[in-house]
Amino acid sequence: MHNENHNHGAGCQCGCQHGHAPVAVAQVESNQHESCGCGHHHTDGEGEGEGSADTAACGCGSEEHGCGCGHDHHDHGHAHATQEVAAALAVGELGQPLVFRIDGLDCPDCAAKLEQQITRLPGVTNATLSFSTGVLAFAPAAAQAQILTTVERAGYQAVPIAGSASGPRVETNEPVNFWLKNRRSLLTIASGIFLAAGWGAELVLQHSLLSRILFVLGMLSGGFYVARSGFYALINRTLDMNFLMTVAAVGAVAIGEWHEGAMVVFLFSLGNTLQAFTMDKTRQSIRSLVKLAPKEAQVRRNGVEMTLPVEEILLGDVIIVRPGERVAMDGIVQQGTSAVNQAPITGESIPVDKAEGDRVFAGSINGNGSLEVVVDHLVADNTLSSIMHLVEEAQSQRAPSQQLVDRFAAYYTPIVIFLAVAMATVPPLLGYDFATWFKRSLIMLVVSCPCALVISTPVSIVSAIGNASRHGVLIKGGAYLEAMGKVRTIAFDKTGTLTSGQVSLSEILPLVCDEESLLLAAAALEARSEHPLAQAIVRAAQERQLTLPPVTNFQALTGSGATGWIEGHQFWIGNQRLVEQVGLELSSDVLEAVTRLQTAGHTVVFLLDQNHIYGLLALSDVVRPEAVNAANELRQAGVQSLVMLTGDNKRTAAAIGRQLGIDQVTAELLPEDKVAAISGLADQYSHVAMVGDGVNDAPALAAATVGIALGVAGTDTAIETADIALMADDLTKLPWLMRLSRRTVGIIGQNIILSLIIKGVVLALTFMGRAELWMGVLADTGAALLVIANGMRLMRSN
Repeated sequence: MHNENHNHGAGCQCGCQHGHAPVAVAQVESNQHESCGCGHHHTDGEGEGEGSADTAACGCGSEEHGCGCGHDHHDHGHAHATQEVAAALAVGELGQPLVFRIDGLDCPDCAAKLEQQITRLPGVTNATLSFSTGVLAFAPAAAQAQILTTVERAGYQAVPIAGSASGPRVETNEPVNFWLKNRRSLLTIASGIFLAAGWGAELVLQHSLLSRILFVLGMLSGGFYVARSGFYALINRTLDMNFLMTVAAVGAVAIGEWHEGAMVVFLFSLGNTLQAFTMDKTRQSIRSLVKLAPKEAQVRRNGVEMTLPVEEILLGDVIIVRPGERVAMDGIVQQGTSAVNQAPITGESIPVDKAEGDRVFAGSINGNGSLEVVVDHLVADNTLSSIMHLVEEAQSQRAPSQQLVDRFAAYYTPIVIFLAVAMATVPPLLGYDFATWFKRSLIMLVVSCPCALVISTPVSIVSAIGNASRHGVLIKGGAYLEAMGKVRTIAFDKTGTLTSGQVSLSEILPLVCDEESLLLAAAALEARSEHPLAQAIVRAAQERQLTLPPVTNFQALTGSGATGWIEGHQFWIGNQRLVEQVGLELSSDVLEAVTRLQTAGHTVVFLLDQNHIYGLLALSDVVRPEAVNAANELRQAGVQSLVMLTGDNKRTAAAIGRQLGIDQVTAELLPEDKVAAISGLADQYSHVAMVGDGVNDAPALAAATVGIALGVAGTDTAIETADIALMADDLTKLPWLMRLSRRTVGIIGQNIILSLIIKGVVLALTFMGRAELWMGVLADTGAALLVIANGMRLMRSN
């Protein structure tokens, strides 16, 4: 390594003592994840030194079970599958798990109850239902019939999703209008009509019998699915909100409150319909990504041009992208030049010039030129599909605030139901009017549903993560979104993060040889490395058309540089630490030159043998043009301290730190030193974010509260490594992310407080005898609609 740490040889650099084998981001099959003690889960990475942290678990303590459908499914405390079942699923012993989308899923508590019912069915070995994404996965396939029957009885529709373990799911069904596919909506409208007619008959016609008939019709139409779901929930020994509402409606009729019963059913049915509609819109926001890529493309295969569906396009095929068309597949430009709008992938507003050898992404929009692109990813594995897969997975994970709310709801509901039962029985036994206290108990039953409270967090998380993905920011889960909102200090790597990473050789100072010999030997050693500093030296030699001699016995020296033999002579190349390790001293003239170069912001590389320093090579990297503005905006967003962590020398690091206004510069760090520095910042600030390239900085990213990889579009390993991935190579996305995270945390807090206040007010009115049944319904479904609408504002957050 030089002054900036980089790896000259192969080997895992994540610091977790794990062996890593290659894996692609879109091929998340049934890998076993182990905790390595670094605070993150690690997947296998491809390349040199690419220890990579995988998407973290949801935080509920559940294990990750690979079901082979391309997703990691988290069982949130409901009927956890045994390790033996998970292992059997991983190797396919129980058959290919099936994946369905559940339409009309409107309540987290109802989703949890439905999952319980499914897992209790005979023969079902594993089943998970995510409310956030509306996705049900189960095994074995033989249980499909009874599972789908259970789903239908609960009042929902199950739509099969095509896909396999080899990649993200690909929707095969065209989206259908919500109001057409949701039969509940039609019955809700009918219920409202009957309710209005019943009121008219009662108030205008003064016809009590007719009004009662109309009220009953209103209850039957609006309450059909509610009563059926409640009945099957009771059979399966779960008391969901459908059962409680059915009891409330029947109880209202029993005490002669016909209009109250009809009002309860209509409001509950209307609330459920609107909740399902809004949640459907939220879920569709990420599914719509898949529509960005064309369904077919013009392909040249074996010299013959043809139009093929994207599913039939193979690796190595050449697709022809005409001006104005969307790119159908990921690949490398083989011929042509054009400006390509990559906003759907990276969030960049300005088109990017593409030429031969450049990468293009499916879903991006071609400009005025024509491109021929060699396909290097299948449709199920392309960047767009990977984004959708990762975002859906992130949306299904539970944030810390959601876990807290779920724990509260687990106590709240049974306590309120107990109070309702006590209210219906104790006062009448003491001589009070039965009908009055029975009605109050019915209101308590209605208020006992925790829907508004439980839905307050996931709708906000889903909206924010979906919005971020459309801006080129991939957030791996609600836990990281919430944590980002609490971050007070951000640490940056230098090379390629605060600087452009486009390093150039700016000066050569030979000491005991000529300039060409110095560059020749240095480039020969550096040809083994992919670090920007090493590449700059090799590039300079190539520009001078120098023929590099072979290097033998090459060895990377972690934290200092490398050594190797050239024509029978051993050389070392690296930083000033390496000079000291070899045992040489710098003369006053050399020290003066080094100080001059480092103070000017250059990185100095030494070439030496056991007896002499052959010369110095000065390399310079340009500070990113947006870095200064990004730093200022981060402070405005509430970040208290900006820190730079680098393996470069102190003078060079300080010069760049001054340009950017960095608060704290820590230089000459080994990889393990960066991890220690992050731990120290965590002790000081509690929540620390680390920004790097997602590959060379894997240990530091793993040690931070939130690891953020920059400019990872098309880099599978880097996307998997980070907790948050910025697809574009643009630091200005960081302040936007901070604002989104803080706003998300704020809205979650608003939703929780709002739902608690509404329920608290209705409960107080109930004890005072001032509440009506419809108020209880509004306290549940009305509050749920309010928190959903509030959370959905994050979908439009700019």
